[in-house]
Amino acid sequence: MTNPIVEIDGDEMTRIMWAWVKEELLLPYVDLKTEYYDLHVKKRDETNDQITIQAAEAIKKWKVGVKCATITPNAERVKEYNLKKEWPSPNATIRKILDGTIFRAPILVNNVKPAIRFWKKPIIIARHAFGDIYDAVSAKFEEGSEAELVIKKKDGNVVNYNFPKFNGSGIIEAKYNIDKSITGFARASFSYALMVKLDLWFASKDTISKVYDARFKEIFNSVYENEYRNLFESNGLHYNYYLIDDALARAVRSEGGFVWACKNYEGDVFSDFVSTAFVGTLALMTSELMSPEGYYESEAAHGTVQRHYYRYLKGEKVSTNPTAIIFAWTRGLKRRAELDENQELYKFSGLLEESVKKIIESDKIMTQDVANVAEPPINAVVDTQTFIKAVKKNLENSLIKAGLFKA
Repeated sequence: MTNPIVEIDGDEMTRIMWAWVKEELLLPYVDLKTEYYDLHVKKRDETNDQITIQAAEAIKKWKVGVKCATITPNAERVKEYNLKKEWPSPNATIRKILDGTIFRAPILVNNVKPAIRFWKKPIIIARHAFGDIYDAVSAKFEEGSEAELVIKKKDGNVVNYNFPKFNGSGIIEAKYNIDKSITGFARASFSYALMVKLDLWFASKDTISKVYDARFKEIFNSVYENEYRNLFESNGLHYNYYLIDDALARAVRSEGGFVWACKNYEGDVFSDFVSTAFVGTLALMTSELMSPEGYYESEAAHGTVQRHYYRYLKGEKVSTNPTAIIFAWTRGLKRRAELDENQELYKFSGLLEESVKKIIESDKIMTQDVANVAEPPINAVVDTQTFIKAVKKNLENSLIKAGLFKA
């Protein structure tokens, strides 16, 4: 490798698997150069979360990062780890700094069938990773309260928007977005659809949200008409706008085979819906962030696997699938290889992905979570380390055949 990858370590069981994957599947075969940031929840607490900001800025510098799953602490976690406060989601912080779009796609293996029988082609969720309820201001109010939204303009003028009269106590929330970020989201979505040669959908609820959602629709339409229509038509692709409820109904009865651009919250929900319905587990889901400036981050789509971590600490063997973690590394390495024009590194990444799929598809060796959703026969249900070692053996055979490794 010529340039480093920004390596962002995480928490609990995914942190353990992260180290196993590096030790067994990367370091013996790749001259791995990383700029390391430890986002363990205690490290974030010790640095008042500055380590998270530093990690994001490093991705801006080196263009490529790979991230392990991290804890977003709630009150219980604050007590468990003796933290100063409920620190914000590291993912949300990094995504806000990079202003990227998250693309989540199923890792398709032929012995894990979609729960929705119509689906034959991948559905890739493009999630806008900025603003919305993740950066909203919310509050409780008492009976008899009133509220208004106040906008102070650059010229000093003030505009007030009154909420309806409140009939009792309740809650209130104000969210926002930025035209520049929405435009970047649109461009990233159209560009990604072109790259993977799939139609693009965008869905919102502009009939109800006549300013907020309507602005997304307006910007997407403008970007398409002015920048992408000719490119889409010359590639035989289509762009479609749907109301969000109509889009969900269409998606369920479709064959798949499209990129579905969603606002931040909808993307959060529908990426889990698609992963569960397509492959039954987040362990078979990729997650890639791309920004208009070319910043890239890949990560495991799932959480820290807390329950398995507690079992691991007791000395028990756990059967947690590391596929999403392996693919986080391979996608990061592929992006580094593309930027550095490193053909060997790109080929290695592809062979590692193929080795993982072969173990599940052909050898029919899998961890418990994948075995729960796979079609029979299943030759062996194994613990995480045994699965990684099986991948390693297959990878070495592939690398030797490709002339990239000598036994």
